[in-house]
Amino acid sequence: MNDINTFLWEINQDKPKEYAVLMYDAAGKLGSNVEAGNVNQPGSLQQCRSTVGPSFSGLYCQVFLRQGPVQYFVGICVPDSCTEEDVKTLVLQGKLKFNQTSLVKPIPHILINQSSQEMIMTHCLADTFAPDASDITSLFVCCVMIAVPLAATLFTALMKSERSEPVNPAAEFSHINNGLNVYGTLETDESSSTEMHSSVLEENYSANPVRLWISRSCAYGWLQAFSLQTTSQGLFSNSSSIPGGGYSSLNGIRVLSLLWIICGHSAQFPVINNLDNYKTWKKTVESSPFYVLSISGPVFLAVDTFLLLGGLLSARSLLSSINKAEDKLSASLVANYLFKRLKRIQPLHLFTMCLTISLISLVQWGPYWFPFIDTMMDCKTYWWANLLLISNLLPVHEICIPWTWYLSLDFQCYTTTPVLVYFYRLNRGVFVVVAGGLLLMTTVAGAVTTALLHLPVFQPSTMTSENYVLYYYVKPYTRYGPFLLGIMTGIYLTTKEEHLLKKKWQAALGWFCCLSLMAVLVGLPYILRETPAYPSLPHALYQGLHRPLWALTVSWIIVACEEGYGGFITKVLSLSFWIPLSNISFACYLVHPVFIILYNGLQETPIHYTDINFMYLFFGHLVLTLVASYILTLLVEKPYLLLKWDRV
Repeated sequence: MNDINTFLWEINQDKPKEYAVLMYDAAGKLGSNVEAGNVNQPGSLQQCRSTVGPSFSGLYCQVFLRQGPVQYFVGICVPDSCTEEDVKTLVLQGKLKFNQTSLVKPIPHILINQSSQEMIMTHCLADTFAPDASDITSLFVCCVMIAVPLAATLFTALMKSERSEPVNPAAEFSHINNGLNVYGTLETDESSSTEMHSSVLEENYSANPVRLWISRSCAYGWLQAFSLQTTSQGLFSNSSSIPGGGYSSLNGIRVLSLLWIICGHSAQFPVINNLDNYKTWKKTVESSPFYVLSISGPVFLAVDTFLLLGGLLSARSLLSSINKAEDKLSASLVANYLFKRLKRIQPLHLFTMCLTISLISLVQWGPYWFPFIDTMMDCKTYWWANLLLISNLLPVHEICIPWTWYLSLDFQCYTTTPVLVYFYRLNRGVFVVVAGGLLLMTTVAGAVTTALLHLPVFQPSTMTSENYVLYYYVKPYTRYGPFLLGIMTGIYLTTKEEHLLKKKWQAALGWFCCLSLMAVLVGLPYILRETPAYPSLPHALYQGLHRPLWALTVSWIIVACEEGYGGFITKVLSLSFWIPLSNISFACYLVHPVFIILYNGLQETPIHYTDINFMYLFFGHLVLTLVASYILTLLVEKPYLLLKWDRV
């Protein structure tokens, strides 16, 4: 209270000292364009923190208020001896005054037909690093996961330099790398190559018994798997990344869908709370599909594309494993099949989770960080759900790293592939009945859930609708349709004996229906964008049908391209340009929201919506994502795909 009185006395003088001027200047003040949504008054966080008074420094605090239908916050600068409770008392009792006027003034009555303020909460942003045990543990895990491949790289380089004749580490490890498919599956007989590999090592290290022992142990295989000399091989190769060849269009579809998702997140995240003209954005962008970079259309359709691709490749991978196991679908084969999937996704997933937890305490966030605080803090309580891949089954406000719900859903769908393949091999009639029943059930579940809960058709403005996410968006019973269609497409492409398309008119009719249906599915959300106040049949039908219909159109594109009826679309989707990007697509998906949250959370002023601003946001996030994803693919993702766990 003494520090507050000192500050208030000083700013009310005719010639106040500089620290008092800076503290007053750092406090938030009402700006223009309030009618368009510019209601937050952030002030200047850094100016407040740089202020040094007679016996105190500046502390930046946010006062969250409600005035009629409007919620907003005001940033104020107080002495660092104040607590959040002190700030609350000072505001409620009106003691923060300059020339008898409160420093936290209400929005004028002419702009809002409600003059009285209601305080929601206060929050002060400390400028000191205060980690807890979970922060330290997470940071340690991240450091170890980065340090191990770097150490392996150095050790491999030292061993290579001491050999009597140079041997390419990638060639030494090719018996593993050549059998690697996109799921991290090791499918090769390596007995002959291992014998040759051992004889070369024995000759090279005969003069050094210690190094010879290391080279013969399983540790050497681990070192080779983690070394950059091995993991960097083929990452930017232009040869197809699809195992077994074929499916050349999948790389283009995967990358374009990823770009759509990154674009959508780049536009949606600032909309949550970071715009100073949200009403302008909503009025302009939500009414037209032409503002691609500002809203990215119904971006959720790209997620359904990924589910379709996951189902297709999972079916092909399992059928390939069955063929190599002498046409036997055994329990051990299924267990190995699921383990390979876990090895594919969990290392980088774990790294991203630990990195996100560490950032909570490491980064000095700005005033617009608060929408993400609770979401990120959930990682310290519900991290186990991510490890078990069940995070999408939790209430939405408890999901750690919200965008990783897809990994849980994907793995849950992935476990159904062996069951459906079993029915297909048992009896094709039974398979059709089971698959048709599941498709009908997931369609009805989406429609009924939408009707009963009056759910909206997804748009960024409804992104934070708890019921929408909690009961519809992340649940397997409403999202399984595209994955199921992917399994069916994968089985067809793997086992077909003749082409589905035999004449050009069939292909022309198929392309016309496909592109027309895609346009309808993209355009309908703009027509149905209003949240219904009562059960709405159009909303229910769209939510129930649009996912499997979209997956059906993408399946048509894949089949048409594979059977030679894709024309220039096949050429575009099969460009070698897509392959290196496809190789790092998984890391891109996990990492890109981190950059978006960092950018938004470090902002001290709101973002102003214009098309050019959002375009630059998208390309900026994209470039950073590509660079970071390349590094993390080399250091974290790929080493675990190359490991031979059966030698440990």
